Amino acid sequence: MNTENKNTRNSPVNGVKEAAREATQSTASGVQSAGQAAHRVSRAAAVGLQSGQQAVTANAAKAAEAAGSAWTVVKHRKAIAAGTAAAVAGVAGAAFAIGRSTARTQAGPLTRLTGGRI
Repeated sequence: MNTENKNTRNSPVNGVKEAAREATQSTASGVQSAGQAAHRVSRAAAVGLQSGQQAVTANAAKAAEAAGSAWTVVKHRKAIAAGTAAAVAGVAGAAFAIGRSTARTQAGPLTRLTGGRI
């Protein structure tokens, strides 16, 4: 019986079985490594997708704010135009008044009272 055990231990079949077992373990560890790598890739993709969604949301909010500001300008365009016209008229009036006061000759109080007749 000892010789049979000895022969069966060193038989080519046992060598093939051992090689198959090692190949199975190697394949299993390779599959596990591939699964872990796929998990890391999917996690990185999820993080990238989330940051992309945040960027799109932020840009959408900025665009909505800009559109709201533009719509406010359009709604109040008549008031803005009237205010601008009033400002231009005020500047022109002030310039005219300053010009008139500097062009006037110096006269005494009696001349000013009589309107320059004396």
